Amino acid sequence: MNKTLNFLRLTFLFSFIVMGTTVHSQKLKKNQFNNPLAWQRADPFVTKTPDGTYYFIATAPEYDRIEIRSSKTINGIKEAKPVIVWRKHDKGAMGNHIWAPELHRIDGKWYIYFAAGSAEDKWKIRIYTLSNPSEDPTKGEWKEEGQIVTKKDVFALDATTFEHKGQRYLIWVDRGPGNIVNTSLYIAKMTSPTTVDNKQVVISQPDYDWEMHTYKVNEGPAVLIRNGKVFLTFSASATDATYCLGLLWAKEDADLLDPKSWNKLDKPVFFTNEKFKRYGPGHNSFTVAEDGKTDIMIYHARDYEKIKGDALSDPNRHTRARVLKWTKDGMPDFGQDIDDNDMALKTNKK
Repeated sequence: MNKTLNFLRLTFLFSFIVMGTTVHSQKLKKNQFNNPLAWQRADPFVTKTPDGTYYFIATAPEYDRIEIRSSKTINGIKEAKPVIVWRKHDKGAMGNHIWAPELHRIDGKWYIYFAAGSAEDKWKIRIYTLSNPSEDPTKGEWKEEGQIVTKKDVFALDATTFEHKGQRYLIWVDRGPGNIVNTSLYIAKMTSPTTVDNKQVVISQPDYDWEMHTYKVNEGPAVLIRNGKVFLTFSASATDATYCLGLLWAKEDADLLDPKSWNKLDKPVFFTNEKFKRYGPGHNSFTVAEDGKTDIMIYHARDYEKIKGDALSDPNRHTRARVLKWTKDGMPDFGQDIDDNDMALKTNKK
């Protein structure tokens, strides 16, 4: 009798453990990202609407069009059908190097901010905007709003916009002050979704060796406001395996147009890790998971180091997603030595 009871107890305990492990594994598996999230898509930007829809936009490797994907999940972006909403011009402005589009909902209208060269001079790159009043940005008609004209107006690109304490700002990239041959980060208040105020200041330019591999670069800004601070990631160096992410931050009540308000970390926060075949990670954006709470970083990287020819001609920068964690001090933890899916697993085990 005792042997039978012990056998039944052991059987029940084993079944409970197995069942619990299965449920836990399913939960973890459900929250992993199906990376790469989008093949051959660089400079990715994801925005989530109040109804839970994710919209994905990025640089196409042909540099000739802008397309949007929609999905109810982050993983669903991978299988979502791209909808082409705009193509480059055959002549003149907006005719070449269509780069780094971002999709933003402002005052009940969708806007796309993107960089483009001219058909005749692909390096005559400036910032342009499109607008669409439709609820769904993959539908309706996109109107060309023209160039966002900035004071420097030499090599303007990679614009991002955000609202903070009732004021909308634009952060973008242009050549540094004076005749410095680099790219630096500028900020200004926006007077409308397509215009900026005259006060435009540099808040970061290349200072450290890790920002100057091949080229002196600060580009690809992305903003995340958390824990009483305005965090700003940016990309540095060439678009090869030396590409990496740096970090700026300012207190949320500081004057964001005062360069002294911004602190800059002297080391990159996310860079090549051969162990995970993660080469040249950069030009990220931020969104939140389906739970509405967990911060997610969307970025691009290659899975190999050696590139034949010009890095910009190599199409294999793929979009990836990973959980963004936080330190006890309220600073972002990018998990440099952790794989994308391991970040998700560790977070879900809490």
